[in-house]
Amino acid sequence: MTPVKLYPPKPEKVYFFGTCLVDLFYPEAGLDGIRLLEREGIEVIFPEDQTCCGQPAYTSGYQQEARAVAVAQLGLFPESWPIIVPSGSCGGMMRVHYPQLFAGTEHERRATEVAGRIYELTEFLIHVCHLALEDRGGPEKVAMHTSCSARREMGLADTGPALLAKLGQVELVEQVRATECCGFGGTFAVRHPEVSAAMVDDKTRAIEAAGASRFVTSDCGCLMNIDGRFSHQKKGIEGEHIASYLWRRTS
Repeated sequence: MTPVKLYPPKPEKVYFFGTCLVDLFYPEAGLDGIRLLEREGIEVIFPEDQTCCGQPAYTSGYQQEARAVAVAQLGLFPESWPIIVPSGSCGGMMRVHYPQLFAGTEHERRATEVAGRIYELTEFLIHVCHLALEDRGGPEKVAMHTSCSARREMGLADTGPALLAKLGQVELVEQVRATECCGFGGTFAVRHPEVSAAMVDDKTRAIEAAGASRFVTSDCGCLMNIDGRFSHQKKGIEGEHIASYLWRRTS
């Protein structure tokens, strides 16, 4: 069971850890996440030397290589400010696995301290910012996909839907496979492409059957996988990172 996290008052400053997929494929999602935080009166610090959290190597069984990548991130956050991550998978790696990855090493204490300051973006917006939203978009039926890491590692199945529920013109439709993996799973999609393709086909069928005209997610890996499959199927259903969706409808 995921331990209950005690949430602090809204801070004046936060760090933002952008993730590789945001950096390389979805920079606007990162910028929109920062815009949402700044609109709440929070100063956002983006350490320019940040790279990968180390998750791909870690989940592939290469702990030494994962530590070599992850250790470079530990020194990026010297102040005691919260560290906001627009991804449940990277957030889960840093909050749940960093203490395990560095256990028994000289970096154990620092890794544990950093892990205690990790917040996934939707979690922070709901539980720390208590975000209020004024929906300026038209009526739309939307499906939410919560990544496995956000749902199971971080216990954040409800934060994305809670944010969407604040949009008065948005109807959140429930897909029957809401709790199932989309098939991305980081390197899983590369190592087992046929299984991954079957899983994402199940996911796209469920979203379409729910009557959604769009889906949103808080993880760019899932976004890439599901949106790519919809594009291949030419269904006309598009995906968006929840940060961009929230910003677009409220700005």
